[in-house]
Amino acid sequence: MISDSESHSSLEPANPGLSARHEPAVPVLARWAAGLAWPALPPAVIGAAREHLIDAAGCAVAGIRRGAAEPALTVARGLGGPPEARLFTGERVGAVAAAFGNAVAVHALDFDDTHAGGLVHASAVNVPVALAVGEQTGARGSDVITAVVAGLEVTCRLGAAAPHGFHARGLHATSMCGVIGAAVTAGKLLGLDETRLAHAIGIAASGASGLLEFLHSPASTKQLHPGTAAANGILAARLAAAGATGPAGAVDGEYGLFRTMTGRAPDRDALLGALGLRWETTRIGIKPYPACQLTHASIDAAGEFTGSPPSALTVTLHPDAVPIVGGPEKRHPRSAYEAKFSVYWCVAAMVIDGWVDLDTFDNLDRPDVLSLASRITVVTGAADSVAADAPGIVAGDDRIARVERSSGGGARTKAAANLGPHAGALIDAVDRAGVDRAAVGDGIPGEAAVDHAAALLDAIEGCLR
Repeated sequence: MISDSESHSSLEPANPGLSARHEPAVPVLARWAAGLAWPALPPAVIGAAREHLIDAAGCAVAGIRRGAAEPALTVARGLGGPPEARLFTGERVGAVAAAFGNAVAVHALDFDDTHAGGLVHASAVNVPVALAVGEQTGARGSDVITAVVAGLEVTCRLGAAAPHGFHARGLHATSMCGVIGAAVTAGKLLGLDETRLAHAIGIAASGASGLLEFLHSPASTKQLHPGTAAANGILAARLAAAGATGPAGAVDGEYGLFRTMTGRAPDRDALLGALGLRWETTRIGIKPYPACQLTHASIDAAGEFTGSPPSALTVTLHPDAVPIVGGPEKRHPRSAYEAKFSVYWCVAAMVIDGWVDLDTFDNLDRPDVLSLASRITVVTGAADSVAADAPGIVAGDDRIARVERSSGGGARTKAAANLGPHAGALIDAVDRAGVDRAAVGDGIPGEAAVDHAAALLDAIEGCLR
């Protein structure tokens, strides 16, 4: 098996995070991202990026079919602009508008992938940016995937540099970190050098936003956050290209992102260590359930009680997970999205139905699920890991079910269900992205190779016809 540190070229990846320990984080990240090239990507990283692109497309198609992204798509269509890129539904709009609408579509059902260490939805932001700016610039498939990897790495490292730091202050880490990743993804495809890319990061960090107040209401703002992050990231890259500047300390300076928004300095090794050697892209998990990842291990454990519901259940959660999915007010969710952030609803549904899928959140007035949810007690467990890696522990009627961590799912099987009968065409298009036309000797017909972003969008649009 190829490790994620093995490259498919003879190039030795640089490690600017270790060689510049006292340099601000912004120029270090910019230097690494600007220099990242397709030949330096290990096969395992390319493979992971393909899986996340497939998963993001599948989540978007499912969200669009269920109408969950319609407000954002309506606004994106209204924004119009030069016909640079397409919404997944086919309309041509400006790249900023396309990335905004498509990013909301990816995240609309909360089924998109998550990086456990940073608790960020990295693909929801970066994949739509890469496709929109990639179509705008006529980028090859290899350039699109390279830009996606750069954005994923930056987004995940930012989240992991202060585990639960943003969430504890009522901020959504996906949009706080994702806007910077989006600027990197867009900047790569716009051809920014390391100086301009550093400015783009600084500008993007100044626009980081996203409140968690939706947790206390049935509001849909969380679904919008990847869209605003994607749009603002592209704007930051364009502003930098036009000559606007951003501060070098925007990430780790005195008034930078971390000290201002989390109240602490970032973990420098998590943020900058082993750049080009340790790949966070391979550590992003595919979601098996369309609900907050902090419920997944509990859902898995609750499966042990399917078919024989106990009189009462106790669910043990990581301390950081309790305020997000375990508050007592979440026993009777008021919206589908609120139910996705209710461990009571998710566990009760698994026990009664034996599964949790998109249909689980259609009818929130089910007396059987509500009755069992009212008999679930949440207790606080140990903080031995980040919250998303904590075990699922569910107890009832003198039985205890424990799952060390949710096993996740397979992107392609999941995507086949979400994408419908044209799933194979999309998966094939993603697999051919970046394949050189001279690759006939590898058994891949050169004329069928996808060498531009537009072909990927053609395949996604085809799934919605």
